[in-house]
Amino acid sequence: GLHAQQAVLAAKAGKHVMTEKPMATRWADGRRMVEACDASGVRMFVVKQNRRNATLQLLKRAIDQGRFGRIHMVSINVFWQRPQSYYDSAAWRGTWEFDGGAFMNQASHYADLLEWMIGPIESVFAFTATQARHIEVEDSGVAAIRWRSGTLGSFNVTMLTYPKNLEGTITVLGETGSVRIGGLAVNEIQHWTFADQRPEDAQVTQASYATTSVYGFGHPQYYDNVIKVLRGEAEPETDGREGLKSLEVLIAMYLSARDGRRVPLPLEY
Repeated sequence: GLHAQQAVLAAKAGKHVMTEKPMATRWADGRRMVEACDASGVRMFVVKQNRRNATLQLLKRAIDQGRFGRIHMVSINVFWQRPQSYYDSAAWRGTWEFDGGAFMNQASHYADLLEWMIGPIESVFAFTATQARHIEVEDSGVAAIRWRSGTLGSFNVTMLTYPKNLEGTITVLGETGSVRIGGLAVNEIQHWTFADQRPEDAQVTQASYATTSVYGFGHPQYYDNVIKVLRGEAEPETDGREGLKSLEVLIAMYLSARDGRRVPLPLEY
């Protein structure tokens, strides 16, 4: 919740800005961060290290190559555990102002996959609930999603999985392909089937990796891109505007859950 204030101050001081997820807890704050960096002529980076996971890189390439044909259905599950002691460890945790709930905080990287992987979203309809934790925000939520392409999907999140983190998964089903990437944090390619065979399919077994952390191993590659951008050697993988895409989807889900209605995107025209 303090990211916007900090980013604006840094930008006015002529400093480049790199922020972890979520970039902000309010849509207006996210917009303000990007505008401040634009006005000062500095770069803004939003960390989305999961994009660099070898498993997701293979899936993204397959989607971009059109191997699925028309994508019919997408499902993302984030079934993790955050005990009450986690929220009690700091006063800002579990608050609307500074933290956001299971959607905004813990599942933020997975919300990023919705747009980055599949494309622009047409609308969302969501439910949230605070079922077991004594916090302001939700500990569980579900969202139905319709993409502009006609693809349908679901986004299912809970921090109440017993007794520990169970899975972070994405399943993509198309007319000529089906893929499921699972494990603790999309670190295992569990199903990979396409109508055609390509040389990169041999990389599937090597792409999976063991992890005890939900954060994966993408941070070094993300930082490498930041350094190259600042040296003028590359374009940013996830700048402020790219970061706004997942924030917009998350805010739409919260608006839907609050108002009990389908929320179309974009939020502003």
